[in-house]
Amino acid sequence: MTPDSAATIGIDFGTTNTVVAMTGSDGQATVLRFEAPTGDLTAFRSTLGFQLHPSIGDQPPERVVTAGPWAIEAYVEDPLETRFIQSFKTFAASAAFTETMIDNRRYRFEDLLAAFLLQVRKHGGKAMAGLPPRVVVGRPVTFAGGAPDEKLALSRYEAAFRRLGFTDIRYAHEPVGAAFFFARTLKTDATVLVADFGGGTSDFSIVRFEQSAEGLRSEALARSGVGVAGDAFDYRIIDNLVSPELGKGGLYRAFDKALPIPQRYYAAFARWDQLALLRASRDMRDIRALARTAMEPEKIERLVEVLDDNHGYALYQAVSQLKTALSRDETAVFSFIAGSVRIEKTVTRAEFEGWIAPDLAAIEAAVDQAMARSGLGADAIDRIFLTGGTSFVPAVRDIFHRRFGADRIETGGEFESIASGLALIGCEPDLDLWSERLPA
Repeated sequence: MTPDSAATIGIDFGTTNTVVAMTGSDGQATVLRFEAPTGDLTAFRSTLGFQLHPSIGDQPPERVVTAGPWAIEAYVEDPLETRFIQSFKTFAASAAFTETMIDNRRYRFEDLLAAFLLQVRKHGGKAMAGLPPRVVVGRPVTFAGGAPDEKLALSRYEAAFRRLGFTDIRYAHEPVGAAFFFARTLKTDATVLVADFGGGTSDFSIVRFEQSAEGLRSEALARSGVGVAGDAFDYRIIDNLVSPELGKGGLYRAFDKALPIPQRYYAAFARWDQLALLRASRDMRDIRALARTAMEPEKIERLVEVLDDNHGYALYQAVSQLKTALSRDETAVFSFIAGSVRIEKTVTRAEFEGWIAPDLAAIEAAVDQAMARSGLGADAIDRIFLTGGTSFVPAVRDIFHRRFGADRIETGGEFESIASGLALIGCEPDLDLWSERLPA
């Protein structure tokens, strides 16, 4: 698809994945496909890689920027020579994050986002060769972080997207984009609760849609969000299932005393790219020493191998497979086999739901907040639209089944609905109903 003067573009920049959709003169949205090393994909991983290529002749070493699956591939092949960055959206609203240093060069958040977007455009090929002037960018209801600064986050977004040449930049809440995508299927007026589950945040919007002579009209009734989603579920699996097999909760001997193994060694498992940093840290020397003094040395030896041989990505793939299997079956086998490390266990859905119970409670509290802000009772919600990968988790769906009943719940386009809705919003005659610009 080649953009024309009537085209708009919608970009769902997510914590885990980024999806791009474009419209043409026919007003239809098409999700962009990327020809990746592992096959065509629509969900472009929100990752950056800065890989150091060796010097050739008199030329100094060169740091090559990659993104998405190409960044993952570079990092897995050479973790110590690749600066890998993922989930950087979580820093967008953080005033504490000012910059990171890569090869003595300062990268602010907007620099990282611009570098990522340029790679997305590069791999988008002809479809993104000539971008339209208007882009509708998705934004979470509540940005991640302890004290998120919304204005700061949007100003950083603005700076990054302007570097791609966009002159008409608009922002729409991610669940509103999903709501717009879903609203095209409505035959009658309806009040819709949209639940968008990403990698880092879960966002909720309640929107009233009404048919009119001018087209579809809407009124946003309430919004809420919480910084808990799929990434938190992954870490719960690792913390309860994997880390104990790598020594967490164990003891070691020092001066004839039995002391607990430091818990900080296992905090890095919250994100697999952090494991290479642990390997290169001072803690690694202490971890190796623990293999000689631990009461269960074989577990520490497994930890050392996971770190030394860079098994982090394989571990997170195994976690993802378990989560998918438990969304389908009551019981599944977790299988992580890498090198001499072998961790295999049968896990029940009930066990998994027990691990994620605090996260489920936080999600349900955010739904309560949206409902309270709307002033509506459950019987006033006509449709519930669930989108995002975590919406497949049965315990998440059960939150809505219990409240509203299964007959009102709709799903579909779990990974593409937001970007498509954003692109379609860009074609609306009255954009202010659906989106906003930053003040000049």
